[in-house]
Amino acid sequence: MDRFVSKVVFGAIFAAMLQYIGAQTVHIVGDGVGWDIPPNSSVSYVNWASGKTFVVGDILVFNFMTNQHDILRVPKSSYDACSKDNAIGSAITTGPANMTLDSTGEHYYICTFGSHCQAGQKLAITVSGTPGANPPTSNPPTTPATPSPTSTQPDACAPTPSSAPNAGGPSPSATPPPAGTPYPPPPDSSSTSVFASLLLVLLLSIGAALVI
Repeated sequence: MDRFVSKVVFGAIFAAMLQYIGAQTVHIVGDGVGWDIPPNSSVSYVNWASGKTFVVGDILVFNFMTNQHDILRVPKSSYDACSKDNAIGSAITTGPANMTLDSTGEHYYICTFGSHCQAGQKLAITVSGTPGANPPTSNPPTTPATPSPTSTQPDACAPTPSSAPNAGGPSPSATPPPAGTPYPPPPDSSSTSVFASLLLVLLLSIGAALVI
């Protein structure tokens, strides 16, 4: 039982480590040049950082020889002036050194040895909160559909009125009966309803008798 529990705990820790490592990107500062006085002055580290994406949790690896260089994080004003003023944390003097990006925004690093910073040994990067974060794009406004024009000739769609029947009389085409012939009386609606009801009852009775 103890071995089973140990395996479960080990598996959970291993999975968490894989997830943590997979979420990080390791950046070798300067690539093959490392953290040193750049051969092409200040543009070296600017070119290196250009086009790269830096995210909170990523790791910067500074490759340098101990006691020949150091790393100090500073605000922008000190970065521009190559100054130690208002430093963020302490300088790292032992190389190689790893620094984990722990916040979003602009990060600035310099070497404080001699005139190394003035010679271009300085790095500025922008750190975002999530990988591939892009500003939301606005959808272009849609053009409302133009309603189809209505016909300007109302008579073209209007129904043709039929000749109105004479009020209370037969249609003009009907031939009147000979003089003296009485009109048949209209059927009594109440008598018709009663007759239909009786017929329905009779049919139901006959059907029930056949079933029995």
